[in-house]
Amino acid sequence: MDEQQAQEKQSTLEQILAQRREKIARIREMGFEPYPYAFDVSHKSREITDHYEALEGKSVAVAGRLMTIRRMGKASFAHLQDAGGRIQLYVSRNDIGEKTYEMFMLLDIGDIVGVRGVVMKTRTGEITVKVDALTLLSKNIRPLPIVKEKDGVVYDAFADKELRYRHRYLDLIVNPEIKDVFIKRSAIIRATRDFFDSRGYLEVETPILQPLYGGANARPFITHHNSLNTDLFLRIADELYLKRLIVGGFDRVYEFSRNFRNEGMDRNHNPEFTAIEFYQAYVDYYYMMDLVEHYFRHIAETLGSPLIEYQGESIDFSKPFARRTMAELFHEYLGIDLGKADETLFAAWAREHHFEYDPKWNYGQFLDKLFDEFIEPKLLQPTFVLDYPKAISPLAKVRRDGDPRFVERFELFICAAEYVNAFSELNDPLDQRERLEGQDRLRALGDDEAQMLDEDFIRAIETGMPPTGGVGIGLDRVIMLFTGQSTIKDVLLFPAMRPEKLS
Repeated sequence: MDEQQAQEKQSTLEQILAQRREKIARIREMGFEPYPYAFDVSHKSREITDHYEALEGKSVAVAGRLMTIRRMGKASFAHLQDAGGRIQLYVSRNDIGEKTYEMFMLLDIGDIVGVRGVVMKTRTGEITVKVDALTLLSKNIRPLPIVKEKDGVVYDAFADKELRYRHRYLDLIVNPEIKDVFIKRSAIIRATRDFFDSRGYLEVETPILQPLYGGANARPFITHHNSLNTDLFLRIADELYLKRLIVGGFDRVYEFSRNFRNEGMDRNHNPEFTAIEFYQAYVDYYYMMDLVEHYFRHIAETLGSPLIEYQGESIDFSKPFARRTMAELFHEYLGIDLGKADETLFAAWAREHHFEYDPKWNYGQFLDKLFDEFIEPKLLQPTFVLDYPKAISPLAKVRRDGDPRFVERFELFICAAEYVNAFSELNDPLDQRERLEGQDRLRALGDDEAQMLDEDFIRAIETGMPPTGGVGIGLDRVIMLFTGQSTIKDVLLFPAMRPEKLS
């Protein structure tokens, strides 16, 4: 849009705003209050359409937003939209009275009204409320995006992604079908809570503002507490606090964790996101692998079917998930023997295959980058990837057998995306201190995503932490999967956006 078009659009908007303010004044002069306090609703629109036979000829009271208005002299038709859907209104001067009908003629698409009337069908068979009383509940000043629709077909949808995300309230009004995603989101969260509650887990809450951040490799957001005169970090994960609770004697804990990571945004990443982390004493990552598989099956069955379609891939959660070690996948897809590989071998492989790399990468970082680039995109069906490098897994126990460069850690991949990260948790305080000191050294070398040494956490596991299995699941990604959405912004009501330039 060029500058002249923008100015013309702004001029038109200002005219509409002025006209609607004038209408508010006229409505008040007529003795009506355009912003009353309440309205007694008896039915939602969907209740009326779903139970027409029982409600035909009976009086109902519904409230919602006017989405269409067809004025025809002494009688008009309109469509009212509420949380349940839409229903047609028949508004006649003879039924609601001269004065109220005159006020109705000043209404616009987007106004919120409450009506009382009798349920009927028109000659065309459309279920309708024949209005005998109409109350204006909120006069719209700012116009809705114009959506052209005929015979149930939308011709001019409100489809601009940035506008939809930035003004989600308009998106919910004009594209009411997207509410289904967020209704399903709520159902998934409820099913998740039921899954862990039924297995004896205790739901807990841990600090969002933390004096030290940890539990993941990520850059934090920093804020300042005035009374304490100290900087605090918004949590990047709740892992270290949940492990403190395991030390304290809670054997099974979980938390819906709102996390904050000061990093890039893409279809799978938002700077604030929801995860669920859960920890269980006296089990290892094999036990947690089984539990995670049961969890995904539980969510699928709760939503109606173990079989889903996502990004052109059919996923059947009733089938056992594949389990592959990282070493097996590197050998299969890249021809690299991790038992013999080191930084020098990785660098030679990268040069041969024209893969850009940082000479400062250690063994674990090299392996992780190659995995992300060449192997992860091939993991379409549910696949547990086991045994990650110790160098990038400072909170996991070393494998109980085999190469000590690897730890007992798994991640779950579905349709080339990671959903789960889990460990046999490290409970040796001497090893843990050494690992976190190594992370400190990485931070000193410029790795701003390396973890910090948390002395209180070390003190906690010095007190004695039992063998423990721990899991973190990106809940937003799970919701993307089960609602068929390709970007995280479509499952967040208010995703992060660049600041809007207001005229």
